[in-house]
Amino acid sequence: MRYGTLALAELALAYQDRMVSVRELARLQDLPVKYLEQILSSLKAAGIVRSIRGKGGGYALNRNPGDITLEEIFQILEGTPAPVKCVETPQNCNRAKTCPVRPTWVELGEAITAVLEDTTIEDIAERMRHSKSSRTFMYHI
Repeated sequence: MRYGTLALAELALAYQDRMVSVRELARLQDLPVKYLEQILSSLKAAGIVRSIRGKGGGYALNRNPGDITLEEIFQILEGTPAPVKCVETPQNCNRAKTCPVRPTWVELGEAITAVLEDTTIEDIAERMRHSKSSRTFMYHI
């Protein structure tokens, strides 16, 4: 999830300007190329990104980064954000109705989902942009 989010944020920074190669994305985020290719393949299959082969090709966002939530990305790359299985499938747990801890897990899952729904790739890209611009270099002679 985190690598996919970082790659999508880099694509958001280049949104409507240019395609970004897998190698460049990998270099920018210090990620293994092969692993990043797998992530991008899943995101492409889900329609989040598009790709063009050949010179000048690469990957780009298929939609506006402000319209892509982390919840959507989480679902594609990880599945459910439920912290334990009984939250997602209570029918598979014989203690679901009486478990004293389950309400806490449900509440935690709802809180995670709320944050993921409220955060977009554009938000992450803006944080990345701010982080990159606020890096200061100290030179000593």
